[in-house]
Amino acid sequence: MSETLPGRRIEIAWPGVGFTVTAELDDRNPELADALWESLPYQSLQGHALVAGEHLYHVAPIHSLLHTHASYKIADRREAPDGTVFCSALQHLGIKYGELTEPMPAAPVGQVLAEDISTLLEAGQAVWEAVYSTKKQILVEVRRAGEAGGHRIPRLTAADAEANQLIHDVHAETERIWLSEPAELGDMHRGRIPSRAGTNETVLPTLLFVNGETRPLGYASYGGLIRAAVADMPMDSVRQMARLLVGVPAEFLGYCGLEKLWDFTQRVMSCLDRLDRDDFLAVARHMALYINCLGGWNLHLFPWDAADPLRQQRRAEVGQPA
Repeated sequence: MSETLPGRRIEIAWPGVGFTVTAELDDRNPELADALWESLPYQSLQGHALVAGEHLYHVAPIHSLLHTHASYKIADRREAPDGTVFCSALQHLGIKYGELTEPMPAAPVGQVLAEDISTLLEAGQAVWEAVYSTKKQILVEVRRAGEAGGHRIPRLTAADAEANQLIHDVHAETERIWLSEPAELGDMHRGRIPSRAGTNETVLPTLLFVNGETRPLGYASYGGLIRAAVADMPMDSVRQMARLLVGVPAEFLGYCGLEKLWDFTQRVMSCLDRLDRDDFLAVARHMALYINCLGGWNLHLFPWDAADPLRQQRRAEVGQPA
């Protein structure tokens, strides 16, 4: 039985659509709850699950989410009560507000108050409509209950001068695009692609491939490298894995239009051999947050309703046993 943490109430607000809910943090994952609490307040672009069901999530500017151990996980998040608040190693804060279809373990950190569940449902439906069709940019603010809102992205430092300048530049670019549409992605989604990536002047295949490369680059490649470094994998091995995992997708994404990402990646590679563990982690954490931010915007901008007439068929509809 989880216990709420005294004084640990948070407000999750979507000012653009006029909804606010209150949640209580609890003791199921105290390290994750602490990381969230200490990061407040912040704002982010609100996203919505696209294949898992009625689930809200957004990228949280919390470096430690990438590697903080979850001491407790719900074995199947489909069974969690509506209003459960989760933190994930994908650097997300998520909230289940209805039916989920994806059976996966998840780390809960709190629960939306019972009296706010109906408001949460309305917020979820508004966000789904925005992400899927209207493309209205809905921002979320997470703050300590009863306290002022605001926003900040923490900046780390490195002892190596070149790495520290890289961190400064990645942090500045992350701040620039955190709450405002990245120009490179905006151009791409409007068919303005300087390299002409897209056979026979098509756009949708390029957008699809950009989405398919950006998400795993942030979630799996940089997230995995960070977890390996935190777990004391030998640094020679970490550096070699970095060379194997990040260069090729970043170069392809640069060709498609994410030129800043490719430039940052080349700068990572140029100083990689000099980085000790602490400096590597500082650089990788900022690269992960930047790429995850790009991924969040790409998911929002993608024209998901382009194939709206194509809908799932129930088994009975295709002549299979129900």
